[in-house]
Amino acid sequence: MRSQPITGLTPGVIAELVAEVGPLWHERHRAGLASRPRRRAVGAGAKHKLVFIDRLSATLVHLRHGATHDVPACWFGVDRSTITRAIR
Repeated sequence: MRSQPITGLTPGVIAELVAEVGPLWHERHRAGLASRPRRRAVGAGAKHKLVFIDRLSATLVHLRHGATHDVPACWFGVDRSTITRAIR
């Protein structure tokens, strides 16, 4: 998303957020997967339909505009529940 009015942030600020928060999110996600007893190996099962930058963009749009989860779901071509999990 290049347009500042959509997210409220410049591309440079978004790049900084991705560089700073992205590795922390991935680490927390992996720790959550490994922290409980599992029936299947870590990484098995359904894969994320949104990469981190898309999850961040959906969250920024939701916070800036107060749009329902249906709006980013249409933009990213995923189900509303996927956006709900991404924003949570």
